Parts: sequence; structure tokens; C-alpha cells
Amino acid sequence: MQLTADNKLKKLIVVGDRVLIRLKKPNEKTGSGLYLPPGVQEKEKVQQGYIIKAGPGYPIPMPVEDHEPWMDSDEKVKYVPLQAKEGDLAIFLLSGAHEVMYEGEKYFIVSQAAILMLEREQDL
Repeated sequence: MQLTADNKLKKLIVVGDRVLIRLKKPNEKTGSGLYLPPGVQEKEKVQQGYIIKAGPGYPIPMPVEDHEPWMDSDEKVKYVPLQAKEGDLAIFLLSGAHEVMYEGEKYFIVSQAAILMLEREQDL
């Protein structure tokens, strides 16, 4: 199977309460009109980017039951879902993020605890 822009991220599985974020393109000028060199905004403590993939959430323990021999033994893990969803604009702390390179692009893996605010494009 060939990797394309559409399916190259489908192979990735984000684990637990983490999300995969692609940084939003920074403004090249300040509000007063000064041009910023590349890399200046990448060093800011707070960054923003779009959530590309989200993990299943926080795993919760299964209740302990008396296990009978005739019962199915498959354990299904249950999760408390994340507030963050794919497509949201996330404002997050850079100190809580891990930078990764995948297929030549830079992404950040961020736990939900490091996300300060979300912007969603739907009516509340």
C-alpha cells in the first residue's frame, strides 16, 4: 500500500490521553508590522496547533467480579473519553509536549493535561 497524504497518518495509533498536534502556521509579522525570523515563535512557551489524531482517553479499571469457568474471559478495556477531538485548535504548553518527526513533518504529542484551551468549529 502506498503512503499518501490521506492515509499516512491512518497507521498511527495515539495511546491513552494523548493527542497528535500539527502546529498552526505562525504569523510572520507582529501586530505592529515587524517581521519575525523563523524559529522565534517556535520557542514560545504556549503554542497552538490542530489536533490530527486523539487517543481513546483515560483507562478505567474493570470491576472485580467472581469469575466463573463458564464466563467469557475476554477483558474489554473501558475509557473515559477526552474533551479534545480531531480537528480542534488546541492551545497547549510546549513544556508538556514531545516533538516527533514523522514522514518528514514535525508533530507534537501532547497529553490532555498540557492543553490549556480548545477551539471547535461547531456551534455550542
